[in-house]
Formats: sequence, structure tokens, C-alpha cells
Amino acid sequence: MEQEKREGFGSRLGFLMVSAGCAIGIGNVWKFPYVAGQNGGAIFVLFYLLFLVLMGIPVLAMELSIGRASGKTIVAGYKALERKGGKWHLHGWLCLAGCFLLMMYYTTVSGWMFAYFLKYLFGDFREVPATQVALVFNNLLENPAEMGIYTALIIGVGFAVISLGVKKGLERVNKIMMLGLLGLILVLAVNSLTLENSGEGLRFLLRPNMETVREVGIFRVVTSAMNQAFFTLSIGIAAMEIFGSYMSKKYTIAGESVKICALDTFVALIAGLIIFPACFSFGIEPTEGPSLIFVTLPRVFAEMPGGRIWGMLFFLFMTFASFSTVTGVFENLVASGMDNHGWTRLRSVLINAVLMLAASAPCVLGYSVLSEVALIGKRDIMSSEDFIVSNLLLPIGALVIIMFCMSKRGFGPKRFFAEVNTGEGLRMSEKLRWYFTLILPGLILVILVLGLIM
Repeated sequence: MEQEKREGFGSRLGFLMVSAGCAIGIGNVWKFPYVAGQNGGAIFVLFYLLFLVLMGIPVLAMELSIGRASGKTIVAGYKALERKGGKWHLHGWLCLAGCFLLMMYYTTVSGWMFAYFLKYLFGDFREVPATQVALVFNNLLENPAEMGIYTALIIGVGFAVISLGVKKGLERVNKIMMLGLLGLILVLAVNSLTLENSGEGLRFLLRPNMETVREVGIFRVVTSAMNQAFFTLSIGIAAMEIFGSYMSKKYTIAGESVKICALDTFVALIAGLIIFPACFSFGIEPTEGPSLIFVTLPRVFAEMPGGRIWGMLFFLFMTFASFSTVTGVFENLVASGMDNHGWTRLRSVLINAVLMLAASAPCVLGYSVLSEVALIGKRDIMSSEDFIVSNLLLPIGALVIIMFCMSKRGFGPKRFFAEVNTGEGLRMSEKLRWYFTLILPGLILVILVLGLIM
């Protein structure tokens, strides 16, 4: 079957918005601010930025370079670049499995965000006391029909966007969502900073707090920063590699990688400026994870003047943040079907949509019909799926990608540096080869080990 002609992004802004949109996700909001505050504020942020430069940008640049040099998705990309008889492409199938597994639970979480947006839009929280908002989330989790509808809606709309193609679908929709997201977080941050006692929240997030560092230990501060810097970009399962295959050669990959990381970090920091001033203003203890988004913040909105409007805008922002990731990874799955099997875009969309609807069912039912199911380390279904992706596939995948780019039997350092430095912009020195070969894999190994033992 003849493959469809490969598209590319229509503009540099489109590439940056789509790539950053895929990197920016729910972890930026429910993990980064809290972990920063609990690990010394500005001290953690400085370590985070350091490890973003030491780990995040290099591995992101490697993923993008594989995509741009090959012009294909990960399996076909490995095949195009590996030496004759090479088996690197086998890891490509593991990357695809990781992307699929990620979406098996991420679509459910994205559905939660959209559900809460609608609940605020239609005033469902008006009659709910601040102390009872947790029941709204519990009722959602325990209602498989409602959970299933929102998850199916995210999947259906996501694949509908991808069916329109790269420029008319993925790029156009993500440019609108990302520009809307950036506007929303600035409005929300300004509102939080005008609240009484908002300064306490700012100090918790941004003040260098040596007392906190001494309490938790410098080792925890450093390793927490390493983890956040690595996981914030979702590198290691080739979720970002696809965007490299659509890039032009006008700008260097090194420079574009820095811009993507900067946008990702900007959203994480501004999310902290939204959350902590609001929490401290109303005397509500900030927490980490889903409870921060679906329990703690709705309590804040219940106490806040105009809380219905601010809650609606916040969950619209979260819907954009999560849905941009969904569409980015869906494009990876669809384009892989086109590259590897010669499917048309429409056929790949339909096959992947049906598979995703079926595969998302266990997570949807994991808090009701399948609530008694305990998998890895007695974790529930969603937590087990997340553990496999975050603690295993991402760090292992990053190690393989590093070895592929630095090995003469793979892409090879000469071809890698030539690709990553093609175009205008920031360049990556070939003197970094020793660091990429000896030090960077060691840092990733630390993350892998910590993820398994902690």
C-alpha cells in the first residue's frame, strides 16, 4: 500500500507550541510546585534548572535529532539510521508500547479535568460546602458510566483532531490551546497574587529555605530535582521524537530544545504562583497529586469570591494542558501506524481509536468495578500503569536513546552532532561527547534505581 506523503509543521511557532504542549502536562501543576516548596523553594528550583540543562535538554535533543534525521517515527527512524544488521529498532516497539500505555490512563485523567471544567461551568459546586468537595471527586471515581463518557469523549475528540492532519489538525488546535493556556495561567496567577496573605505562598515556593533543606536533607533535595527535571519532559518513550520528524532544518535542535524546556518550566513556575498564594490565603494546606487538583483547589475556590469563575478558568487551563499531551501522543501512534504498516491516516486513526477505547477501560473501572484489583506493589490499576511508564520505560528508554546516539553502531556521535547543530541558533559542542557517553547515563541510572527502591 502506498504511504501518504509526509506532512511537516507549517511554522516554527507551530512546532514549539505542539512540542511544548506535549511536554507540559498535569505533572507541571500537581507535582512541581509542591515538590519545590517541600524541598527548599528557590534552592530546589536552582537544582531543577541545573539538571534540566544536564539531563533534560540533551536527551530531548537526542530524541528530536532521531526524528529529524530520519523523517520518520521511532521504529522506522531507528531502522533508517542504524547500521546494517542493527537491532536498535526493537526498542522502538517498546517506545510505542510506552506511549500506548501512557494514554491508557492519561486519557482518563484528562477526562477528569474536562469533567470539572463542565461542573464549574454549569454551577455544580454552588451547593457543595467547602468541606464536602472531596465527595464530588469520589462520586466521579465511583461512577464508571460518567468516567467512561468523559474518557471516550477525550479519545474521540483527540483522534478527530489527528484525523485532520499535522497542519490542519495537530498544529492548528495546539496553537490555539497553548496560546489560550498561557493567557489563562497569567490571569489566574495575577488573581492569586492579589489575594490577602498571598505573600506566604510566594515565600513557600520561591524563598531559599535552608532550614527546610536541613530538615529533608540535601540528598533528597538534589534527587527530587533530578527526578522532576527528567520526568517533566516525558523523554524516553519517543513521545517527543515524532515532532523532530516534522521539523524543518532552518533552526538548530539544540536551540529549539532549550525553548521547549523554557516553556515547560515557565508553566510549572506560574502554576505554583496560582496554587500556593491561593492555598495560604485561605488557610488550606497544599498537597501533592490528584488531591491537590480535585480536592484542595476546589476547597479554595469555594472560599474565594467569584470562585465559580476562577474554578472554571483553572480547569479549562488544565484541560488544555492535558489535552495537548493527548493529541501529541496520539499523533505518534497514528503516524507510527502509517510508517510501519503503510496505513492511510484515516485507517490508522480508526484502528488506534478502537484499541485505545478498549485499553482505557481497566483504568476507567479501576475505582469502581475493579477497585479490588491490586497489581505492582499492591498499587491500583492507574498507579501500576504509571509506575511502568515513569519508573521503568522512561529511564530505560532514555539510556537506550543515549547509547544509540553515542554509539558508532547506532546513529553515531558524528552524525548526531551534525544533525543537532544544523540550522541557525544555539549549538551543542562536540566536546560534550565524553559527558554524554560517561556521565549522562550514570545520572539516568540513578533515577532508574531511585524509582525502583523509593
